[in-house]
Amino acid sequence: MSQTGSLQGSLDLLVLKILSRRPKLHGYAIMTAIRDTSGEVLRVEEGSLYPALHRMEEAGWIRAEWTTKENGRRARMYDLTAAGKKQLALRSRGGTQ
Repeated sequence: MSQTGSLQGSLDLLVLKILSRRPKLHGYAIMTAIRDTSGEVLRVEEGSLYPALHRMEEAGWIRAEWTTKENGRRARMYDLTAAGKKQLALRSRGGTQ
């Protein structure tokens, strides 16, 4: 696997793991959760996260839903699907599917 593919795979795994523990998060909350979970060692930028979220949504691993927050702002909330849970289990065991 190329370095780019490896990095994408690692980001996918991080996002799947975060969403398995904390469902229905928006993109900024996912970025914050990755930073906080890693003890501020890892920082994911929007330019990496949102394409990854789109790619995982197209693969059927996550679903996205627009909601309106209490402050009236719209946010796209992400949640893990059954296929995403399966993918997380495969990748957690060291598989690369």
